[in-house]
Amino acid sequence: MIKRFFYGAIAIVLAFTLIFTPADNAWAARSGGRIGGGSFRSAPSRSFSPGPARRAPVGGGYGYGFGGGFGFPFLLPFFGFGGFSGIFGLFMMLAIAGFLVRTFQNVMGGGMNEGDSLGYSAPSSKISVAKVQVGLLAQARDLQQDLNRLASTADTGTPAGRAKVLQESTLALLRHPEYWVYGASESLEAGVDAAETKFNQLALNERSKFTAETLSNVDNERDVAGKSAGVDLVKSDGTPNEYIMVTIIAGAMGKVELPKVTDSQSLEQAIRQIGALGGDRLLALEVLWTPQAIGDTLSTDDILTYYPDINLV
Repeated sequence: MIKRFFYGAIAIVLAFTLIFTPADNAWAARSGGRIGGGSFRSAPSRSFSPGPARRAPVGGGYGYGFGGGFGFPFLLPFFGFGGFSGIFGLFMMLAIAGFLVRTFQNVMGGGMNEGDSLGYSAPSSKISVAKVQVGLLAQARDLQQDLNRLASTADTGTPAGRAKVLQESTLALLRHPEYWVYGASESLEAGVDAAETKFNQLALNERSKFTAETLSNVDNERDVAGKSAGVDLVKSDGTPNEYIMVTIIAGAMGKVELPKVTDSQSLEQAIRQIGALGGDRLLALEVLWTPQAIGDTLSTDDILTYYPDINLV
């Protein structure tokens, strides 16, 4: 009886605590910006580039009693049918001719592999997914302005446009190393389906940290949200902003291996490597940042709560 009363009292206290305790920290609104687009369905299984056809030189031809030696006139005078009679001689000549033709092709082709000799390069069918996160001091206001401007004007509907978004975003980060406080990176290589799943998981995980995406430009679909959408996006307690968090997620053909971020040097290297991806490799892109709305803040407690895997640099 006493235990039942005790547990009931605890439940009542917890209920009153949840009801009457200010929710500024636990339920604080977080605004976010988003730029990106693309699709993993555009990943080719093979990149084909027509090249000049390479043929073995033809000599006297096949129909002259092997007199031309399959394009090598010196074979017959040297070996002759007198040295190799019957079926054994025929097989020996075919083997020697094939060896010489192959050697000649390798020499003329500069050591090309089989794919190159057919006029295409056959890269790995693997797709890489790379993610870089940077936490900056809120004094880097120019960065927010750069990202806002990029979201308003960027062409995210083409590979070249998305590559430019990636380059401009990483350049904006590289211009403010004095404000870097936190950093993290990760990358993996997988098949198309697994890579697409991982990319979507990373993107959804980051987007779920926002109460609302107040500015977005995805595949050239632009959207600007505000209080008219029915969401109070700005904290009203007057707390000054402390940090800006920027996340870049890219899906690209081939291997992209990022260094583990442990200090500012490794963070810079990770930013440069992901920013170097060109439109010919970039399949999908997400550039996310918070806060985006004027007056919104990101505190140290927010960083510890929502970005537990990020490291001090």
